[in-house]
Amino acid sequence: MRKIGVLALQGAFVEHAAILRQLGVEAPLVRLANELEGLDGLIIPGGESTTIARLMLEYDLIGKIRRLAQKGFPLMGTCAGMILLSKRASDLNLEPLGAIDIKVRRNAFGRQVDSFETDIPIPALGDPPFHCVFIRAPFIEKAGREVEILARLPDGTGIAARQGRIIVSAFHPELTPDLRFHRYFLNSSQI
Repeated sequence: MRKIGVLALQGAFVEHAAILRQLGVEAPLVRLANELEGLDGLIIPGGESTTIARLMLEYDLIGKIRRLAQKGFPLMGTCAGMILLSKRASDLNLEPLGAIDIKVRRNAFGRQVDSFETDIPIPALGDPPFHCVFIRAPFIEKAGREVEILARLPDGTGIAARQGRIIVSAFHPELTPDLRFHRYFLNSSQI
C-alpha cells in the first residue's frame, strides 16, 4: 500500500488524511523528522504558514524536507503548504523550502472575511470545473520556466502549479468532496 504522509503540525491535516484513505492510500500523520522515513510522498496542508514554518523549524523538519525535495520526492502543498514549498514568499519571516520555483503573495485576496469559493476549470483534472475554496489564500506572483501553471482565476492569476513531482494550490481541495486534485497528485507523482 502506498504511504503518503500528511504534515500534522497545524491546519487542515485531518481532512487531507481522510481523502488519501478514501483513495486507498495509507496516510500517517507526520510531526517529527524520523516520521518522514518510509514515505512515498508528503502533503503540507493549509493552515497558518508562519506557525507551521516555526514548528517545522522547532521539530527539525525543514532541512529534511528540503533534502527530500532536492531528490525529487513527491510533495503537495495547499494554501499555507504552497507558501512553504515556494522559492519566495512575501511577508514570511522564515525562508520557505524552495521546492518549487514560484514567488507567492501571502493573504493575497485579503483577510478572513474576504475568503470565497468558486468553480475553476483545471484542464489536468478534466471536466467539470473544480470547486475551489480560498481561505486567506495566497496566489502565484511569478513562476519559473520549468513550472506549469495548472489553474488560473479568470483574471489570469495563477492559483495552482506543478514542477516535477511537486504540486501546489492556493485553494483547499481537502475541503471539498471532489477527490480529483489528490488523485492527480498521486498519479502525476508516479507514486
